[in-house]
Amino acid sequence: VQLQASGGGLVQAGGSLSLSCAASGRAASFSTMGWFRQAPGKEREFVAMYTWSDNSKVYSDSVKGRFTISRDNAKRQVYLHMTSLKPEDTAVYYCAARQNRIVLSARRDASQYTTWGQGTLVTVSS
Repeated sequence: VQLQASGGGLVQAGGSLSLSCAASGRAASFSTMGWFRQAPGKEREFVAMYTWSDNSKVYSDSVKGRFTISRDNAKRQVYLHMTSLKPEDTAVYYCAARQNRIVLSARRDASQYTTWGQGTLVTVSS
């Protein structure tokens, strides 16, 4: 099973952009799908995550109120709708997923995720 992220690009500060993540290959039943990002010279950080089993959404403090994660249940896809973008949001955004359920307290931990997409670059100009 592979994850394919798309939708990155160049946007001005204050603008909006949406990313999508789709699973391909053998039919996958991920319990959790979402996004991490990695800015140049920085470690990968958690952005947002959706879990089907308890219909929960978790956001990092840095994007809460500006980003929204949504999903398509039939397609098992997740989307990240980003608004009020800031230059510090510039990063490669990675889609991540895991089939087995992750406890709520661990959903921000990148090591919990077993499947990763290739990343899509988001550049926010000032």
